[in-house]
Amino acid sequence: MSYIQDFEKLVQEQLKRVERMKNEPPAIDYSGLDKIIIGFVDGDGIGPVIMKQTRRVLDEILREDVAEGRVEMRTVEGLTLENRVARKETLPAEVLEQIRQCNVFLKGPTTTPNETMNMPNLESANVALRRELDLFANVRPISIPERGIDWTFFRENTEGEYIVGSHGVAVSDDMCVDFKITTTQGTERIARMAFEYARANGKNRVECVTKANIMKKTDGKFLEVVHKVGEEYPDIRVEDWYIDIMTANLINEEMQKDFQVFVMPNLYGDIITDEAAQIQGGVGTAGSANIGNRYAMFEAIHGSAPRMVEEGIEDRANPESLMKAAELMLRHIGFAQEADRLRKAVDIAAADPSLHMTGTKEGSTTEEFTEAVLKAL
Repeated sequence: MSYIQDFEKLVQEQLKRVERMKNEPPAIDYSGLDKIIIGFVDGDGIGPVIMKQTRRVLDEILREDVAEGRVEMRTVEGLTLENRVARKETLPAEVLEQIRQCNVFLKGPTTTPNETMNMPNLESANVALRRELDLFANVRPISIPERGIDWTFFRENTEGEYIVGSHGVAVSDDMCVDFKITTTQGTERIARMAFEYARANGKNRVECVTKANIMKKTDGKFLEVVHKVGEEYPDIRVEDWYIDIMTANLINEEMQKDFQVFVMPNLYGDIITDEAAQIQGGVGTAGSANIGNRYAMFEAIHGSAPRMVEEGIEDRANPESLMKAAELMLRHIGFAQEADRLRKAVDIAAADPSLHMTGTKEGSTTEEFTEAVLKAL
């Protein structure tokens, strides 16, 4: 049967990936580079609008570094919905090559086309980028100081249901099967990143979120490996949670202050970090980092908002999420002071009572928010 052969091929490909992880190089040291190349990928929908304004802010913050040759900024062309659909390719080769020539890149949201949109049923560009560049850690901070909330989520980014999400099989007209993959190596590296972050930032708890009571092999392995890595950090307590109760506990005001650092498989992290962003004020208020040993991608956590484009109000999109992603990018490449400046300026703009980033025609514009950030700088 062909689907059995397809499954065997899938398993062999993943075993090869395991071998690559066993021999992966150490993380890049940005302080040792003569020049850091930052790429800018507009995306589609509201992406070009919020990217244009975020680029204005980064141009101001990094003016001296660009002038002195420490930083180079490049625009990456071609990752548009139109180009991907015309080519019937999720990630055109020339686009990927442009991205590989950068050290880090800031990315606007991209639409994932499908047949209900009368378009080819293509894979998510984000999923493809994470796989091709081995961006194994999705890091999303959430902060609400007045409520004592200071959370950082470490979501495994290259395994779980997502790595082979487009390779399921239709066994018959009545049954389809998809696959979930968990490896020791993939889990070890996301767990170690979470524990290292906790130790470096004075945190004493890591919450491991799974559904290991049901997914006994895959989530069971994730839970086992996280605890094994945790033994190397005796000063940090590991607590186990199932994803269903954790989604409830995030809105439990009696427990919110207790949580600090979370580590979890891919799908659960995708869901729960959107919930956390909503608690903070909406998905438009949260940035996201996708980190590997060689490359790193930073993005808003929300989608491309085609509704706003259809209504002609894309110029009302809130750029806060992408600007916070830019802050994470600056911090990642060692520009901590510049990141602090950006974060402070964005917080000032977000608290400005004259601005109303509602995403409606009555709301403030993307440019007005940006002008407030530039003024705060």
